[in-house]
Amino acid sequence: MMALTAEEGKGKVLQPSLAELAFQWFYRLVALYCLLFGLLYWVRLVGFYEGGDWRFDLMPVHWQIAASTLAVLFPFAASGLWMLASWGPVVWFLCAIIEGVMYLGYPELFGARPSLVLSHMFVALLYLGFRLVIHIQKRRAGR
Repeated sequence: MMALTAEEGKGKVLQPSLAELAFQWFYRLVALYCLLFGLLYWVRLVGFYEGGDWRFDLMPVHWQIAASTLAVLFPFAASGLWMLASWGPVVWFLCAIIEGVMYLGYPELFGARPSLVLSHMFVALLYLGFRLVIHIQKRRAGR
């Protein structure tokens, strides 16, 4: 391969593909959901949630640990996803794993929320699908 001179390289700008643009919007949509989930956990912690046991000092210990952890991690994941940072999906994945363990592993403590776990799995599959499509496009462009 020959290196481009300054004159030849001038005016050539790498444009993101349609899949990359859709992936960026997907990140931001998931970021909004993470922000919403984080706010919902904060609402529970400060006691604006319906029910007598949903204030932090009245919660069982297992809920105190889970709710306070997710109240911090979900907004953190939202900021990383919104900024398209590489650590954003990692923090979201950690939140999804925690909620999956809560609702599938310990339904007697946290209740069963299979729709929430399925939505996390759906988001993870979409993420993998986007990554696969972008990888294939870049590999084809390199040939």
